[in-house]
Amino acid sequence: MMKEKVRVYISQEDVEARIQQMADRISEEYKGKTVHLVGILKGSVMFLSELAKRLTIPVTMDFMSCSSYGSGTVSKGIVKITKDLDESIEGKNVILIEDIIDSGNTLAYLSEIFKARKPASFMICTLLDKPSRRVRREIQVDHTCFTIDDYFVVGYGLDYDQRYRNLPYVGIVEFED
Repeated sequence: MMKEKVRVYISQEDVEARIQQMADRISEEYKGKTVHLVGILKGSVMFLSELAKRLTIPVTMDFMSCSSYGSGTVSKGIVKITKDLDESIEGKNVILIEDIIDSGNTLAYLSEIFKARKPASFMICTLLDKPSRRVRREIQVDHTCFTIDDYFVVGYGLDYDQRYRNLPYVGIVEFED
């Protein structure tokens, strides 16, 4: 039977420092304006919460949930919205919050939907970016905390079989026999 262990990859201190830097930049970019944070459930919750606490500008927020599905464990790039936004984003300064950008399929789909809903501005922020796995190269990420190699990571909202989301750091899952 396979057993896993988690090794610290990005410490809690490093994660928090980068989120603070991102919050400072966004607060400066949107000085005098309100931003509407939209988190993609479930993975973005911790990152969105920590970012929102550090912003010095007015913040509103909403959440969306979607799944990309196919056969087995590999996504076929088909995206289905399972929970849409509770309110309109028209005329708002929208910042889409993601935990990790991998293939880019979900983000490409969501970007088209969000832009069609006529926000005043639209920006994408992610905790982690894994460009080596990118299928959709046209994805423009405005703010990234960390660019990582192709590891299976958990913590800070990211999970393995719904576990490890609550880790206060980003860890690499290592499997043992």
